[in-house]
Amino acid sequence: MNARLPAGFTLIELMVTIVLLSILAMLAMPAFTTWVNNNKVRTVGDSLQNGLRFAQSEALRRSRPMVFSLTNSAAPQTSLTAAANGSGWSINVSKSSLDAKSAFVQSGVLSDVASGVQITGPAAVCFNSMGRVVANTDTGVNGASCDTDHPVQTYDVFLSPGADRPLRVLLTLGGQIRMCDPARKLSDSPDGCP
Repeated sequence: MNARLPAGFTLIELMVTIVLLSILAMLAMPAFTTWVNNNKVRTVGDSLQNGLRFAQSEALRRSRPMVFSLTNSAAPQTSLTAAANGSGWSINVSKSSLDAKSAFVQSGVLSDVASGVQITGPAAVCFNSMGRVVANTDTGVNGASCDTDHPVQTYDVFLSPGADRPLRVLLTLGGQIRMCDPARKLSDSPDGCP
């Protein structure tokens, strides 16, 4: 006689499997949330760094001074006011002896990329026609006054609470732009801050 074994899972086996998977998911959730928040910080840091590099490259390409500014203006091409911790960035040709007013070049968003991420740093940075950071008090952009009091302009990008890995975007007077991790030292890690 052939005894036939029942095929499939019992209800109890299925319930035990679901309970175990639920426990594992709850244990992994805090780490996953922190990972998502750290990626938000990285995305905003990358957007900020790319905007600064684009402003610098436009200054070189056009051989004209450029103003990179953080802004909360919804339409920076028509109405622009520089603001620290802005939700976006804008690049304008700086007002000069040749031009009576600044001209809009391009803008980008920061808050739409990752909501809740904060940026601290100067509201505006000016590049000369050689791509170097310069002081400029008459930029033609409302609220944008560029200074060079510090040899390194620093933007700190963080999400509090939620992310455990803030980032820093550094901009030297010579025009070097790099992103680093302020929790690490440059002597210990290539992505550390000086």
